[in-house]
Amino acid sequence: MDLSTEKSVSEAIKYRRSVRVFKNEAIDIQKVKDCIQLAALAPTSSNMQLWEFYHVVSPDCIEQIAKASFDQNAAKTAQQLVIVVTRKDLWRKRVKSNIEYLKVQYGNKPEADYSKREKFALNYYQKIINALYFDFFGIIGMIKFLAFQIIGIFKPIYRQARQSDMRIVAHKSAGLAAQNFMIGMAAINYDTCPMEGFDSLRIKKILHLPASAEINMILGCWIRATNGIYGERFRIPFKETYFKI
Repeated sequence: MDLSTEKSVSEAIKYRRSVRVFKNEAIDIQKVKDCIQLAALAPTSSNMQLWEFYHVVSPDCIEQIAKASFDQNAAKTAQQLVIVVTRKDLWRKRVKSNIEYLKVQYGNKPEADYSKREKFALNYYQKIINALYFDFFGIIGMIKFLAFQIIGIFKPIYRQARQSDMRIVAHKSAGLAAQNFMIGMAAINYDTCPMEGFDSLRIKKILHLPASAEINMILGCWIRATNGIYGERFRIPFKETYFKI
């Protein structure tokens, strides 16, 4: 297969399939890493980037992860694995990074010299994001949720303020990053298979992750074998899922 010609976006999207069996050949580590860098360019809620990417190339580690993934063919035959992890627990660190970046962009000038737009952006991270992400065993989140529902009776307001809501936000962003990675891989004729069937506790132990981290998905990587795709692509008729208003 020609790996030198890169596909267009639409071609890559159509080419991408969940490949269950991969060829038993070496894979270019750098090209996969390049696609992970594309993953990190995905849109993310409030630019918080509450994600991490684990590029697994060790055969022993792949074998361990495959066992923890119920010996799925997509994990067993993969030459490399990419594991997308959500790190909602790092929100304070990400807030600090965003504030530092904004201050550099604004010229490290005195706060009194900030424009209205600049003050708003800094205030967003210093106050609003802190208010959304700060919680105490879910109690504060529930209080915020109930308060927002009451305020929402009178005006539009962001309602998803519980601990579980912020967890969903982190996973949505991680899912967008994973899609970027898969399309990037498809563009260079590499294949992937996103997997959700795994023992998350065992995977976290293998990767030495803290309890607060969560596995978003595991992606098997390389080139599809002749029997790698189990059937034709099936999609619900578009007219059943598309609504023009």
